[in-house]
Amino acid sequence: MSVTLALCFFLLAVVGADPCLIISEINADNPKLDTTEFVELYHTSGQRASLDGYTLVFYNGNGNIAYKVLDLKDHSTDDRGFFLVGSVDLVPKPAILLPPNTVQNGPDAVVLYRTSAARYAEKMNVTAVGLVDAVVYMTRRSGGAEFLAETLTPGEQAFVEDEAAHEADESIERCLVSEDQWGYQLSLPSPGQRNNCTPPAAPSTSPFINELKLGGGQVDGLVELTDASAAGPVVLVVWDGKMDKVSVSTDVDTSRNGLIFVTVNKKHMKGDEPGAVAIYSGRAADFPVGSPLSQTQPLDAFVFAGPGAKPSSNLTETLIPGRLPYQLSNSLREGGFYLSRCGVATWARDPGTFWEAPQTPGLPNKCPWPKICPHTISVLGGTDSPPHLPPGSSGDFLINELNTDTPGAAEDGEYIELWHPSGLRVSLQGIWILLFSAHNNKPYREISLSGHFTTSKGYFLLGSDRLVPAPSLRLPPNTIQNGPDAVALYRSLSGPPSAVQRGIPTRGLLDAVVYRQRGSDLAAQELSKALTPGQLPLLEDPEVLPGDEALSRCGGLYPLDLSAFSVAPPTPLRENICPRPPPAPEGVVVSEVASGRWSNHSQQAAFVELRGPPRTELRGLVLSVFDQDLSGTVIALPLRGVIDQDGFYVIGNVSEADQTFPDGTTVPDRGAVVLCYDLFSVCRAGTALTNSSLRDVLVFSENQRLLSSLSTTRGRQVLPALRSVGNGPVSLSRCSCCEVRSPSSWTSSSPTPHSNNLCPSSAYSSQVNLCLGPLSSNWQEQSGDCSGLIHGKKMAEVADYLEQRCHCGISALYLQGTNFSCASGWLRVWGDIQALSDHQRALIIQTSGMDSSPAQAEACSAPTTDPYRGTASTLGLQIGLIVAALLLLGLGAALFTYLYRRRRPLDYYTMELSEHAEGLSDI
Repeated sequence: MSVTLALCFFLLAVVGADPCLIISEINADNPKLDTTEFVELYHTSGQRASLDGYTLVFYNGNGNIAYKVLDLKDHSTDDRGFFLVGSVDLVPKPAILLPPNTVQNGPDAVVLYRTSAARYAEKMNVTAVGLVDAVVYMTRRSGGAEFLAETLTPGEQAFVEDEAAHEADESIERCLVSEDQWGYQLSLPSPGQRNNCTPPAAPSTSPFINELKLGGGQVDGLVELTDASAAGPVVLVVWDGKMDKVSVSTDVDTSRNGLIFVTVNKKHMKGDEPGAVAIYSGRAADFPVGSPLSQTQPLDAFVFAGPGAKPSSNLTETLIPGRLPYQLSNSLREGGFYLSRCGVATWARDPGTFWEAPQTPGLPNKCPWPKICPHTISVLGGTDSPPHLPPGSSGDFLINELNTDTPGAAEDGEYIELWHPSGLRVSLQGIWILLFSAHNNKPYREISLSGHFTTSKGYFLLGSDRLVPAPSLRLPPNTIQNGPDAVALYRSLSGPPSAVQRGIPTRGLLDAVVYRQRGSDLAAQELSKALTPGQLPLLEDPEVLPGDEALSRCGGLYPLDLSAFSVAPPTPLRENICPRPPPAPEGVVVSEVASGRWSNHSQQAAFVELRGPPRTELRGLVLSVFDQDLSGTVIALPLRGVIDQDGFYVIGNVSEADQTFPDGTTVPDRGAVVLCYDLFSVCRAGTALTNSSLRDVLVFSENQRLLSSLSTTRGRQVLPALRSVGNGPVSLSRCSCCEVRSPSSWTSSSPTPHSNNLCPSSAYSSQVNLCLGPLSSNWQEQSGDCSGLIHGKKMAEVADYLEQRCHCGISALYLQGTNFSCASGWLRVWGDIQALSDHQRALIIQTSGMDSSPAQAEACSAPTTDPYRGTASTLGLQIGLIVAALLLLGLGAALFTYLYRRRRPLDYYTMELSEHAEGLSDI
């Protein structure tokens, strides 16, 4: 029996009805020696086709680089559309021969491109530019294909090649799943031949419809069912597609093993009128002829549309929800239509798995090789960067919006909106939605989404048939109850979640929303306890907004988190319109940051410490963390607590943290930490942050793209210096409060979460007298001599210059009592340099005690130009200059008076007259 696994679809433009080239089969691992490996391409025309312009590239998942590149120019497929690349021992002989053991076992990928072959070369990084088709695979033991899958088949997991699936050899074979949707399964190798795409065997407890004959009104119809020996009583029902009433109901004989045949009178399965065939658990007496459409869910169903006549939407949505009826041809054959189940889909109730094929009663179905192209998508003008999942998301589907109560009695605007965090078109294979009633804590509806896909933006909508935009899966009006109830989302590949686990299922649970009406707080206790423990049900309050309202995800992408939802206007298949956060709290800054990757110390842990006024409410702030090696944020965490009484709030993986990082996330080795105030979606994106959004930022990276995107000063930012703390853990600490977004405020130190930061202190200061030469032989040419540092009195740049010599964590904070000057490109530093500890002081003294060459001594003893001193000595220098200027001014005045009198002698006669005049005036 074949083993059908998850589909490996990737996103590209639909290739319409034109034939195309696909990767049809891969055999990467043979028993013992790998001497019959191969890759099979197939052109869906089934005819000879040129391969000019195509390139086949093999990628190694360990490093994500190409290890083999094959230009297919001047090659073509054979007359049946097949083309083989493989080992020399392979039969039939491949068109391109490979040495044994060339095709690696996984985690790896084989990719078909169609663009200039010069773009691709061995040892290049993985790319999606020019991608036509791709298969990403791994073994159960290897794993590790996540990056390849994100780049080449976004939204899908790598295919697992199970070497235990067959006793002999096996290969990964491409098969049609349903309609134009392709997937892969493991089967016996078939190089140069049609793949072994046998539909999966249905369990005997839940039979499938396997083959049909619609008589055309001239011959009787026929329904072939799979083995139902363990299914209990089964009834086959034929529905009138116009009246939605029972035309035929007959009990099925399940006493024998094997295929079952049921003949139906020709007037009830003509094919020129719409109708349906369904099988149920039960007996014919449960479905009397002429009775209306039952809401009982069938085991399997096939709905068909006659030429120009469609079945009712009620019949279609009840029997095959979300899928289309099979459209019969306009030309009715005299002998009727023969339809066989040929798609390898594992789900039932899907007419898309049936094709016209020869009738094979009692034998395996004889399915033709399909001539349609995969529902794949071409990355037009693609990108080398993989799609990046938003921070905090599990990477799986989420409930994004819920509208359970619409105005009016019709309730015809209800809907449930799902979203995949990749924001791409993704298969919903194995996904289930269960609608729970709080009255009995049981699901009143179970809906399989297998066979469906999200939109190109990751949305999937199911709802009332009058909803605009039209949902992909239509529900009868008033299906979703108003509360107290719950909507739960599951991943289950083994059938309905309720059949896998009794009670309220939690196995495979992806997300859930428990909601209520006013006055029903306690009615949903059991649902809340099982699905969203520790959280109160949501209230879709109709009084919040005029008109209609919905429960919209606004506060995070974490599953099973009801606090992420807000009452907002309905936005089906569009980005949610969320209420703005409250006014930003004032005075809150990032105080300390540590990454678990900065040292190997056992106590090195990742955390972010905030500081602000005690008891400040943090609601509305979002902590975003960026990784320089990834586009977008790796953490976007809405803050919900308050600053403690000592003025601290710690987020991370340390003891006594006020809030923890989401599972699987941490502070990276190089990146940035941002304190953001804006809509969560804006803070999460991190691409349009304004000065009002950026409350504080610390960049510990030299990546210019990251620096410019966060509107910070270009150039070297704060990086952890391990030498400054010896062999202990290290963090970056703010030591100058509270100038935000300033690298000069930070230094490396020992971590102190929930405590005052360790900062440079005069208690560990040392006297230094350094004479530092150019950093390299071409220093003068590259960046000018050191006088450029001093000319603008840029203490931070002088500290940076010193740090490149010492590598001991020196920043501008250390130079408060230090003098420096420059002469001939040599930097002289003297005075007191502060330090964090005795260890760091010893490193500074060690740098200061380096042997000086004669050139250094001569340069630093020469008269200095444009000297600059630290803050303490600068004030004294200014006072001294003022006093000297005053003395010089007084001396100049005295000298001027002396010289003036020498040049003009005194006139004693005039003096005598003056004295007489004074005497007269006195009289």
